[in-house]
Amino acid sequence: MIKKLIGIFFFLIAITAFGQTKTPEDFGFKHLVFKYKNDVVDILIKSKKGEENVKKPLFFFCQGSLPVPLIKYDEYGAYGTFPFIPDNLSEKYHLVIVSKPYIPVMSDFQTLSENYRTYVDSTSSHPLKYPKGYSDRNLLSYYVQRNIAIIKHLQKQEWVSSAQLIVAGHSEGSTVAANMAAECNKITHLIYSGGNPMGRIMSIIGQNRANETDTDTTRFGESSIGYWENVVKNKNCMDDSQGDTDRATFEFSYPSIKHLEKLKIPVLVTYGTKDVSAPFNDFLHVETIRQGKRNFTFKAYVGTDHNFFPLNEDGKPDYDVFNWDKVADEWLEWLNEN
Repeated sequence: MIKKLIGIFFFLIAITAFGQTKTPEDFGFKHLVFKYKNDVVDILIKSKKGEENVKKPLFFFCQGSLPVPLIKYDEYGAYGTFPFIPDNLSEKYHLVIVSKPYIPVMSDFQTLSENYRTYVDSTSSHPLKYPKGYSDRNLLSYYVQRNIAIIKHLQKQEWVSSAQLIVAGHSEGSTVAANMAAECNKITHLIYSGGNPMGRIMSIIGQNRANETDTDTTRFGESSIGYWENVVKNKNCMDDSQGDTDRATFEFSYPSIKHLEKLKIPVLVTYGTKDVSAPFNDFLHVETIRQGKRNFTFKAYVGTDHNFFPLNEDGKPDYDVFNWDKVADEWLEWLNEN
């Protein structure tokens, strides 16, 4: 009888532990809550285990588009918060990543949308059910000013060294990172990854051009240019009932090259040569050579797509070949050399 009771006792403990609400700390993060204007912002810090309070510089990572929770988990554990394993970078830096506005910092993977695994709100008028609080703040201007405010706050902490400040961004995050570097003189190094230095609209046009045939019936490019004309006419419109607001598209379409060319700090540009934005990164490379700039380094990953996956013969990504960790390691090599 005693053995049976002990067994029931430990079974109940296991059920209780499994049912407890998980926290970012359970997945190895330091979780800070920051107040920006009237918004509550979640900040996750990834440090080397045991060195959470050791004074190190910040590596501030700006993630890409879409309202994705920073931590997605299921019964087996968490999916990667960063697109790469952060262990090597955490030897030298405290890695920082910030939540999207009005998106929970954590979500069970099964509760997210099936298409992009994004957070959805059943009451939203957005076609993909994105929360209005997110759509109202999904703006380049918002992200840049919010992130700079966070940096100023973090650099007051005893565990943060101001000797360096690395800002990196991939895809949409590269645009945020480039604009941060243009406005914040505390930033010492910029990593611009998978971005389009000519702006979002050129990626939209490029993607649609790739779907055109050799006839005059599929003029997707012209349709995209017509869309851009409408965006410019309504550049302050915050209606999200058709997707991203016109203001968001207008802001993210401003060519980052205009900011990048003015930077004096070391800049690393990484991209896949099969990405739609590759020709524009090649153009940036050509321009920096023409202008005699010595602070730019370019790393093109030949034959890979937007997220550095190689393409099969059918043009589809080979997800069995994961290059992100290699890319992050080469970021670290560049930082050590600069």
